[in-house]
Amino acid sequence: MTVTIKDVAKRAGVSPSTVSRVLSGHPRISVETSRKVKVIMEEMGYHPNMMAKSLVSKTTNSICIILPKPAEELFSNLFFMELIRGVVTQASRSGYDVLISSGANEKEELEAASRLLKGRRVDGVILLYSRKDDAVIDFLENNGYPFVLVGRSDRYENILSVDNDNVMAAYDATNHLISMGHERIGFVSGPQNLIVSRDRLEGYRKAMQSNGLDMRPEWIVEGEFLQDSGYRAMSFFMNLPNRPTALVVVDDMVAFGVLRGLNELKYSVPEDLAIVSFNNIPLSELSNPPISSIDIGIYHLGYTASQVLIQGIQKAAIGAGYTNRFVIPHRLIIRESSMHSLSKK
Repeated sequence: MTVTIKDVAKRAGVSPSTVSRVLSGHPRISVETSRKVKVIMEEMGYHPNMMAKSLVSKTTNSICIILPKPAEELFSNLFFMELIRGVVTQASRSGYDVLISSGANEKEELEAASRLLKGRRVDGVILLYSRKDDAVIDFLENNGYPFVLVGRSDRYENILSVDNDNVMAAYDATNHLISMGHERIGFVSGPQNLIVSRDRLEGYRKAMQSNGLDMRPEWIVEGEFLQDSGYRAMSFFMNLPNRPTALVVVDDMVAFGVLRGLNELKYSVPEDLAIVSFNNIPLSELSNPPISSIDIGIYHLGYTASQVLIQGIQKAAIGAGYTNRFVIPHRLIIRESSMHSLSKK
């Protein structure tokens, strides 16, 4: 039989309204009474009716992660798994549930956001990365819905966002290869409609320009954040008459594809081609050879995104110096894939 508020009140020797106030955290309920009621709830196995509670409070204590692609494709990249782990950990500690929704394209993502927010099924949304002219961000911003972007928007400067300095991160990755004596450095990019891809490409370009090095158009290859993109890029790069001696790769999963392609073509890393990539997922240390990678604090990105969204939903007190943009520090983890020095010619 389902335990009700009246059952809990009877056992605790208080009124049902007192039990309701304990559930809502009413300030007039003493600490002693609140503790007593909560112990009895646990003993009796009472669980509040969250749907009824949400009708009264007009909140759901739920947030949503909207995935930018079909889930089966994204979950093949450990970056998203670690990011979601950070979101869920912090949300759980704050008493929030996390829903996950996905769309095969921008239209489906927009429909998901509209359905969940207009239907009052969630209190806010986390977007995992942004595109140029992003219709989902336009919808959320123009309708005043709480949301946090993991990344940055090139249209809205004041939205809540959690990001890395991806320009500087790519600059550091490229400079590391230059410090090892490489002058012919290529770049394997993600889709250029994604802000993160554009920022990392910009950092690569700045490092090459500041060191007076040539950037040939054929040394930049665009693909997806998938292993196959790196694999296909190798067939192109290694057939160039003046091929690069090193690569900056936009993502560790793409770098695994680079390694697979080089292995099939009988090239060695880092002797024939040095590699630095991004994200520092655990497998990057276990690959053969271990991959040098920019650690962007994936878990911290997700944890912080969840934290600032829930603070925004609850309209938590904000102190002086508050910013809408939170930048997570990065660091270069140097491993075998980039440790072969070349003498500059």
